[in-house]
Amino acid sequence: MFDTNEYKNKFEVSLKHVEDDMSKIRTGRAHPGMLSGIIVEVYGTRMPLNQTATTTVLDAHMLQVAPFDPSTLNNITKAIRSDQSLGFNPSDDGHVIRVPVPMLTEESRKNLVKQVSARIEEAKIGFRAIRQEAMKELKNLKQEKSISEDEQKRLEKQLDTIVEDYNSKIEQLFKTKEKEILTI
Repeated sequence: MFDTNEYKNKFEVSLKHVEDDMSKIRTGRAHPGMLSGIIVEVYGTRMPLNQTATTTVLDAHMLQVAPFDPSTLNNITKAIRSDQSLGFNPSDDGHVIRVPVPMLTEESRKNLVKQVSARIEEAKIGFRAIRQEAMKELKNLKQEKSISEDEQKRLEKQLDTIVEDYNSKIEQLFKTKEKEILTI
């Protein structure tokens, strides 16, 4: 039997992925999530930054990273500096690392909005793929005579309502992030 909740869960996972992705995009204001994608080489293994240090916001344009183990300070600084997509130039005083977050120019803000728009479009493509998968399953169920044609039409409408709901959620996410980026 066809279960719309299974597909709802797929939409939810996809939406959560996009939300996580959006949280990493800089907006000109410092927030700890900016460094969430940093992987640090410590103790002979690669670990996420949040497992090696705490990140706090000092002010709108400064992050502070305090390593749990002072001997990892240089590795953490190197990992932050090597992530070219962020473009940060951290400095350390031997105890903590300070990461200045430069102000965004108007041009860089517009480029960020384009990046966000592209990621939103990728998410919509993913939604369409999930919808197609569900429609294929419905068609197969009808051909196997597991469901009637009326039941197929009803489930297709229900699925389309779910898709519209998630498309509106992702549009709202885009509008919020766009406003956040363009606000000086």
